[in-house]
Amino acid sequence: MSTLMTVLTLCYEFFKTGLLAVGGGLATLPFLSEMANKYPDWFTHEQLADMIAVSESTPGPIGVNMATYVGFRVFGIPGAVFATISLVLPSLIIIVAIAKVMDKYMSNKYMQWAFGGLRPAVTGLIAAAGWSVVELALLDLTDFDIARFWEAINIPAVIIFAAVLFLTQFKKTKKLHPIIFIGICAAIGIIFKL
Repeated sequence: MSTLMTVLTLCYEFFKTGLLAVGGGLATLPFLSEMANKYPDWFTHEQLADMIAVSESTPGPIGVNMATYVGFRVFGIPGAVFATISLVLPSLIIIVAIAKVMDKYMSNKYMQWAFGGLRPAVTGLIAAAGWSVVELALLDLTDFDIARFWEAINIPAVIIFAAVLFLTQFKKTKKLHPIIFIGICAAIGIIFKL
């Protein structure tokens, strides 16, 4: 694929993702997973798991961080800029259009019903994205066989997940900044070579 075609494909894929990933950054994960299948030279599913970890542990929205990262991997700094702009452009266009109409129709019962239907749909999309993260981080479902179920579970990762989930439920540890948990877990990953 030529350089121009690669950049145009990159822009198209992230514009499509920005247009259709309703529900925020985590809703981009199914699109990114599809990209990993279609363009393995851009990134693999294993690299996607690493990108999620880095994107979640750095400032900024996960979708934008991941678009920037993939764009940079594919075409350097210009690719990072093009991918990021392509991802946020649909939202910008839609929000500007909606803002003009919203004030006038927000009290409309049909508009309220539409938002009532969108909330569970967005929750479902986020849950689906969350399941993708669980599969990548805690399970190895390649060549999955129910007879070897326990072999598919990444026990150290599940222990870390459970410990963080448990610690974030207590009053004292709940107040800790998330970066502390991220830093400690990163150190554990380095020490135990997870």
